[in-house]
Amino acid sequence: MGTVHTPAAQNLQWLAHRARPHFFGFKLKGGILKGLHTYKHIIWDWNGTLLDDCWLCLDIMNELLRKRDRASITHETYQAIFGFPIIDYYKKVGFNFVQEPFESVAIEFIEIYHARSGECTLQPDAREVLDACRGLGLRQSVLSAMEQSYLSQMVRALDLENCFETLIGLNDHYASGKTENGRTHLRKLGIAAKDVLFIGDTLHDFEVASVMGTDCILVANGHHSRERLSTTGATVLNSLREILPENEHVFSNR
Repeated sequence: MGTVHTPAAQNLQWLAHRARPHFFGFKLKGGILKGLHTYKHIIWDWNGTLLDDCWLCLDIMNELLRKRDRASITHETYQAIFGFPIIDYYKKVGFNFVQEPFESVAIEFIEIYHARSGECTLQPDAREVLDACRGLGLRQSVLSAMEQSYLSQMVRALDLENCFETLIGLNDHYASGKTENGRTHLRKLGIAAKDVLFIGDTLHDFEVASVMGTDCILVANGHHSRERLSTTGATVLNSLREILPENEHVFSNR
């Protein structure tokens, strides 16, 4: 594949260049858990990274599109166009915010999501990985674009409260992004950025980690495809299981 020259791609290439010298250091060489002990804190994304909800978001979006006599989208299309701020993604799938306000569509989506979120489970091996990180003495937190109270409710429902010292969500349902929350969270942690690892599943997660100055690992089992994630230059895993000690060979020679 040739070099992509769109403004978004150029911005990501700049971020990758900025982050790469710090990211591809000794911490990841020879296995992720072998290097994880050199960190002090892991910041996790929630939706798509720890929570397996990509399928539900696609299902709800297609329900909203059918209701408006618009064409449904495939899983591949969803992973190719989903992004932040969410309003831009809605425009790409065909919503006309002259005819109806974005806020009403977003609330409609989130009401259905709340009603069905109990159908979601954790990503395979998520609990095992969280326990392994806790066993290493690592502090852990969640930085999410989900509304704060509902994020807390979901983490509690999945019995993960003891895994995280802090849950950081947004103060509304419009998922505009989490960059500023990331900066604030890092400052409150009182830990140097080099001692923090961010794990997510979208280009936005990489962008947030780059702005914060932390290392970043992306997992291609959520809302963005491996192809999109690979444009960042960050290490991309197929699943959370690759973080476990038995798979440390995955990181050799990277």
